[in-house]
Amino acid sequence: MNRLVEFTTEDGAVVVVESADTVGGAKLVSRGDGPAVQATRTFEGALDGVRAAARSALRVFRDGSLRPDSVEMEFGVKLSAEAGAVIAKGAAEGQLVVRLTWSSERPADG
Repeated sequence: MNRLVEFTTEDGAVVVVESADTVGGAKLVSRGDGPAVQATRTFEGALDGVRAAARSALRVFRDGSLRPDSVEMEFGVKLSAEAGAVIAKGAAEGQLVVRLTWSSERPADG
């Protein structure tokens, strides 16, 4: 059953997201539109793992011999009261889309 999870930002704003997880790692709170759970960490804290994964993946694709002019990454992210943010499984086996582009105007490596 999908639940509403309330995350509080570092600025004190409340972000409500839909989560398919159980209530573990959160406390039940009352809202005008029904019951929700309150996450035990901030919204920014929940996204820390995804940020670290993006930073690491960006380093892999920017460093080395490929040297693209542009790297674009797309993560599917699922928010959970207990686990925070996790990279979500999509229609394919995993959910990470990477696009590398090179400019045709770039001089050839000599």
